[in-house]
Amino acid sequence: MDRNEYNRICQCKSVKEIWRLLEITHKGTNQVKESKINLLVHRYELFFMKDNETIVKMITRFTNIVNGLKALGKTYKESENVMKILRSLPSKWHTKVTAI
Repeated sequence: MDRNEYNRICQCKSVKEIWRLLEITHKGTNQVKESKINLLVHRYELFFMKDNETIVKMITRFTNIVNGLKALGKTYKESENVMKILRSLPSKWHTKVTAI
């Protein structure tokens, strides 16, 4: 635990109080969690490959969204993620997508 964390909890009188403070600090309240989930789901649903973006950068960006959702308890099946990526590719990729 670093100094800032210690200073944040040193005034707490019980373990329960410490846990609640750390949970809110690192995870946020349920409202914050729901807001984060909604934002990431929105990004997931509107996901597409950007112009001049490499496939590696696109996959990295997608993985960050999926990992953020997973950390908050929202998961998609692997097959859903694969289909989402394939649908997100621009038209120049359609022959490769069809082959896959």
